Amino acid sequence: QLQASGGGLVQAGGSLRLSCAASGRTFVSYAVGWFRQAPGKEREFLAAISTAGSMTYYTDSVKGRFTISRNSAKLTVTLQMNSLKPEDTAVYYCAVSASYLRTSPGSYNNWGQGTEVTVSS
Repeated sequence: QLQASGGGLVQAGGSLRLSCAASGRTFVSYAVGWFRQAPGKEREFLAAISTAGSMTYYTDSVKGRFTISRNSAKLTVTLQMNSLKPEDTAVYYCAVSASYLRTSPGSYNNWGQGTEVTVSS
């Protein structure tokens, strides 16, 4: 499983850096994606990065504000979140997939516990 961390409480306009860590070598063979789920809403795709870390894909709502990157040597994937808005409040999750172009939660596996992000106005 993957473990997301780095969440917290931040004011609107602020930044947070989330990390996704994995155990074992399985992590380096897959694309990694970030999702979030707000109360009462479906899990939403945010960003994904290819196995080599050279390709990324973002949903429009976070493009230009969030940046995904990976350090395969350290088995971590990071989501840098800037210019946060109250509507970014949610639990954030990471998971692996065969392709960084997949956006459906059903195309991802190894979900771990998420990390909660709260953005105050």
